[in-house]
Amino acid sequence: MRKLKQAKYEQIALDIAARIAREDLAEGDRISGRSILSSEYSVSPETIRRSLNLLSEHHCVHVINNYGVVIGEKKSALAYLEKMSLMNDMSEMKHRLTNLMEQRTRIDNQINQLVQDIIDMSSTLNYTDPLKQFEFTLEEDSSLIDMSISASSFYQKTMMTIIAIHRKGETILSPGPDAIFKTNDILVVVGHPRDVKRVETLVQKSQLC
Repeated sequence: MRKLKQAKYEQIALDIAARIAREDLAEGDRISGRSILSSEYSVSPETIRRSLNLLSEHHCVHVINNYGVVIGEKKSALAYLEKMSLMNDMSEMKHRLTNLMEQRTRIDNQINQLVQDIIDMSSTLNYTDPLKQFEFTLEEDSSLIDMSISASSFYQKTMMTIIAIHRKGETILSPGPDAIFKTNDILVVVGHPRDVKRVETLVQKSQLC
């Protein structure tokens, strides 16, 4: 999986913090000035300045005017490394979530297109297509009211698939398993004509039965 790229000054700050945590740089040590550090890391003095400012904010180093940079406590460096690790993990999870949401959108679009293709084919192949399109209205006494598609086990009980729900002038294409049935919903289903009776039984069954 592609890692999120860090800014150069952040990478250098992490490296210096790691050196402090390993005690390669001891508390109280005075380290090289910005010009020497910039040469060591092959970056500009401005990049080093940003790195040191970042470390200073987390008490890993102390920047003293007219003196230089003094190493802070090891525990501060460890705390900074842990914090950055958590932040990187969070950024990575957000990145993964974004990718998954984009994938879901693409899949939803493909499903909607396939549903539309089925609807179009159903209207043109009335005599040759063994899978037909049917509509069923949910009356207020139907046992499906306020139940989700998943909870109703609609396909398992009827062997027919809901491809759309007409509701108050709107059409919900390819409703997901969590979609809730409402009074006066018109279910658009496809399947074999022999299974129509199963749908009628399920749709019309009263809660009192």
